[in-house]
Amino acid sequence: MNKINKVLVANRGEIALRIIRACKELDIKSVAIFSEADVEGVWVRKADECYPIMGDVIQAYLDFEKIITIAKRANCDAIHPGYGFLSENADFARACEKNGITFIGPKADHIELFGDKMASKVAMKKVGVPVLEGTNEPILDVKEGVKIANEIGFPVIIKAAFGGGGRGMRIVKEQKDFSSMFESATNESLKYFGRGEVFIEKYVENPRHIEIQVIADKYGNVLHLGERDCSIQRRHQKVIEIAPSPRLNNDTRKELYRIATKAMFKLGYESVGTVEFLVDVDDNIFFIEMNTRVQVEHPVTETITGVDIIQRMIEIAEGDKLQFLQEEVQFRGYAIEFRINAENPQKNFMPSVGTVSKYLTPGGPGVRIDTSVYTGYKVPANYDSMIGKLIVWSLDWEGAVRKATRALDEFYIEGFPTNIPLHREIVRDKDFKDGKFYTNYLDKKLEKFNLDAKNHLEEEEKKVEEIHKLIDKIKNSKLNIR
Repeated sequence: MNKINKVLVANRGEIALRIIRACKELDIKSVAIFSEADVEGVWVRKADECYPIMGDVIQAYLDFEKIITIAKRANCDAIHPGYGFLSENADFARACEKNGITFIGPKADHIELFGDKMASKVAMKKVGVPVLEGTNEPILDVKEGVKIANEIGFPVIIKAAFGGGGRGMRIVKEQKDFSSMFESATNESLKYFGRGEVFIEKYVENPRHIEIQVIADKYGNVLHLGERDCSIQRRHQKVIEIAPSPRLNNDTRKELYRIATKAMFKLGYESVGTVEFLVDVDDNIFFIEMNTRVQVEHPVTETITGVDIIQRMIEIAEGDKLQFLQEEVQFRGYAIEFRINAENPQKNFMPSVGTVSKYLTPGGPGVRIDTSVYTGYKVPANYDSMIGKLIVWSLDWEGAVRKATRALDEFYIEGFPTNIPLHREIVRDKDFKDGKFYTNYLDKKLEKFNLDAKNHLEEEEKKVEEIHKLIDKIKNSKLNIR
């Protein structure tokens, strides 16, 4: 084993704080970095040491040469990339290795393979994983794209070949719309990922988005930690994640586990990762992508298994063997994660900025908050709108929904709009309560949810106003209150 004594956290926000806490429990020193916009970041204060990276506030977390220089200056023997930023950058992983620093994550070759959507699709197909019919190589030519789309048959989906997170992605239902959608997808891909190439696949109507959490050590041991249902999305961006999926056929569940672990074993994967699938209405399974990092939604898996995924990542990077067998992984209850975003659903999810003037979080058994927000915190305009995550757990699905409803009603952030009111409407929806949701769920119901949320907020404001009037009346009264 190569014992890790000091870790530089190459990230910001709640995931940086999450990694720092995991390090402390393993008796490992932590080092935080921060941009000019993040001087007041709570993770900066929680780390054992901190170093600024000045200049462009976004580029600060992408300049891996500076980050490695800081890691060496601080005598760090490892770097954890978190998610986003450099987490899936193979050059960064190789640069760490070149400089004698342990990269807490998979091998650079695997990051590179799965970062290339086409190459990963081919590799997974070779090891027996079912994939969607489509292109085998990235393309830029719209005429070639039209020809391929006609051969596959509409509807098709255009995806960025060197990106993810819903960027550079367009669904095309008819040939007449293909050229404009193709141009839009390639332009967006070029803007966000520096490369405009895309690939084309058959589009699956009304699927569920199911992902399998895998964990593998350096000795060929590959396990799964169950599935997560990530079907509730907006514009291909996950909004709510659930573990386990409340209505997944058990035979399909077992097949997903078998496919994911077998593929990772054959490819020699190491560290944690997530194999993502679409499951259609007939329970057919299709691989879509592999994420070679910790996921935003990892807490729901931790909640139902008791496995600390970040700590296991660190131990695997040290060269430790997995300390449990597959049959020792126990799944208990249901967990739901709500992404809390600084955005206004009433105004097409426009990102919000501002200062947190009041901050009241829910609590009680089965409630977890992962965030770096506090009263007085100024939300910067430079980064992703997610400011935290609410995770709830209960022994059964109905109990988890009830707990979520109660917790969301308790959650109060004042200073700027958030998507909490939208979440409150979702958990009260009958289809959600029945576990009947697919990737188009939110698209169909969003308008109604927003209208209901607006009405409920107006009712709450009236109630608050009445309470304040009553309080003022009592204060001004000459009567003694006993």
